[in-house]
Amino acid sequence: MTQTQNPPAYPTLSALELRHPDSLKWTLYGEDVIPMWIADMDFPVAPAILSALRERLERGLGYHQMMGDQALLSLLCAKLDTHGLKDLPEGGIAMLPGVVPGIYATVAALTQPGEKVLTMTPVYHPFHLSITTQGREVAAVALLDSPDGYQIDWEGMEAAAKDSKLMLLCHPHNPTGRVWTHDELEKLRDLAVRHDLYVLSDELHADLRFTDGAFESFAADQRVQGRTITVTGPCKAFNTAGLGIGVMIGHDAELVKRVRAAAGGLMGHEGALSVTMWQAALRDGGPWLADTVAYLRANRDFLTDYLRQHLPAVKFHPVESTYLAWLDLRDCPHADDIQKFLLEEARVALHDGPTFAPEEFKPQTQGFIRLNFATSREILTEALERMRRALG
Repeated sequence: MTQTQNPPAYPTLSALELRHPDSLKWTLYGEDVIPMWIADMDFPVAPAILSALRERLERGLGYHQMMGDQALLSLLCAKLDTHGLKDLPEGGIAMLPGVVPGIYATVAALTQPGEKVLTMTPVYHPFHLSITTQGREVAAVALLDSPDGYQIDWEGMEAAAKDSKLMLLCHPHNPTGRVWTHDELEKLRDLAVRHDLYVLSDELHADLRFTDGAFESFAADQRVQGRTITVTGPCKAFNTAGLGIGVMIGHDAELVKRVRAAAGGLMGHEGALSVTMWQAALRDGGPWLADTVAYLRANRDFLTDYLRQHLPAVKFHPVESTYLAWLDLRDCPHADDIQKFLLEEARVALHDGPTFAPEEFKPQTQGFIRLNFATSREILTEALERMRRALG
């Protein structure tokens, strides 16, 4: 097995320290369970963020700049420019309490009950839940598993797009970890224009890439800017899920206003400490983020080597982004209840594959699990060893 080394970003993480009462991840299951399910990292918060939050607390916690924090907007525009989202108009950015509310609001604003919404599967579960819980119909197209990784089923997308009003795109993709290439994005843009689709592009994991080059946003092309809402936030890259904040972005300010208004006061607003956190992350968090991505890349490579050597029955593709591995255990024992089996026998908590599919596609994802490798090498190794022993 290749001897991948830990980048010097973090000290050894203790399960005892991580299992504090404020952590959903570490307290949902028993004390002897290693949690690798929900998508937050075990790593400490960036020092620059902690420092900024302490200073903010000393200035009080009254109403912040809820009409638009100009410091944050300026930092965001500079960041989004590097993704190809240039020349945003006034009103082209609207703050959110998180990315998921933006997904729900987009479905509510741009479709009617009974209409179809196109997406790929498997996919982050709020995608299909935002459709079905609001009385719309999922037009789901399964990704194709190829020797080169998961690929888009273009024929399936073409057929499903004909009767759809909106496409929900996960870019980078959760749970498969794909970063859609320029050519793939071009074909998706062609599809959206050809079928007159609105597009919601969730780009939450854009800063957690292991691919070379700058990130290309779906709306970087002028052809689709008038029909696209992009949503993103800092919670994945900077491990701040407990400070909810996000943003919706569009080159058509009226479209942004329409989508944001769909939720009205039901959605709430971003918090003062969340604004401070994101400012600090964008302004001073770059070195911490670079170290984090290096650590995650090394963990991904270690996971890849370990599975190939010790668990060859597990099929998978090394992810290009995110800290989430999509593993196919259908050839392993207990594939029909693999998440429950590994929880009970290995004492490792993983996300069950069917979570990431709408109802009719759940049987196709049985036997899959999503594994969160954003932890210390020691904890990751112990979890894999437990899985190996349980699977025989």
